[in-house]
Amino acid sequence: MAKKEFTNPINSEKVELDECKLSKSIEDYEGRAERIPNIDKNYVDLGIQFRLAQLINSKNVSFKNEIPIHVALKGHMGTGKDHDIEQFAAKLKYPYYRIPLSGEVRDVTLLGSVQLYGDGKGGTESKWQDGELTRALRGPAIVNLSELNAAGPEVLFALHSLLDRHKKLELPNGEVISLRDDCYIFGTMNPTSLRDYSGTQTLNKAFADRWVIWDKPFPNKDQLQLIFKKRYPNLQSEFSDLIIKLAIEINNSFMSDDISINIETPMSLRTIVERIPVGLDIYKNSSDPLYEAWKNFVLPHVDTDDMDHYNTLWNTVVRSGPSLKPKL
Repeated sequence: MAKKEFTNPINSEKVELDECKLSKSIEDYEGRAERIPNIDKNYVDLGIQFRLAQLINSKNVSFKNEIPIHVALKGHMGTGKDHDIEQFAAKLKYPYYRIPLSGEVRDVTLLGSVQLYGDGKGGTESKWQDGELTRALRGPAIVNLSELNAAGPEVLFALHSLLDRHKKLELPNGEVISLRDDCYIFGTMNPTSLRDYSGTQTLNKAFADRWVIWDKPFPNKDQLQLIFKKRYPNLQSEFSDLIIKLAIEINNSFMSDDISINIETPMSLRTIVERIPVGLDIYKNSSDPLYEAWKNFVLPHVDTDDMDHYNTLWNTVVRSGPSLKPKL
């Protein structure tokens, strides 16, 4: 079985894991194979993937999968939590199931239910229909239960026995599914705070105790430089340095306890490495491409109450962008 290597970006320590090899004999081979994500050539592992690989290696080698350890990544919007898990699945060639646990999701959505189908003779017959989670657990899979702290109580209780030492999912039809050794469950969540994350709540303590929760902070200066160098190797430093400095200053204000500078709108990774570069490309022939990108691709996402602080930071850090034509 092929091995995949994960490297610690801090000290170059390495961990190897077996990649998934789907058997064509499994009943849902085609559907499961279609769920293997594509490799994002621009993805940069800032350390989360290496830590996930360490965890799985410890579970598989040292503890023989006897101890249920499930990791949830907690971070503000746009820090790349879901993307980390998706690309982890892509590298290991695992089918990937992202299941948002929004307030609309019920236990039958996850587990399944009995439904009526035509019998071809003018009548109906009842058949069991797997829910999203049940379908994922029937074969090799990496499952991402996203928005953990938006789930309703009935969903949380339905997952309890799956996530503890029993490692079993009890279905309404009486079937019991055991958690496979080649099936890994992760989660993501926004911080439970006064921030505007509508629908989130403090995790039920019994449910929270079934997770190891790792913080996923906003990228720092060095990490953002790595991302820009890989994704936009031709972009002049006159642009990337200013974008990074703006992002750091804004997100420091977002995280600050000082109410005089605290803001409610962070500068997400999506904005930093996707929206602004698109804006630079669209306005590359203008006299100030960075300002046009800022005005049209950043400010529309900013809360009205934060606009003054955003403008202050722009005038402090940039004032006038480079007069160069950006190279993307």
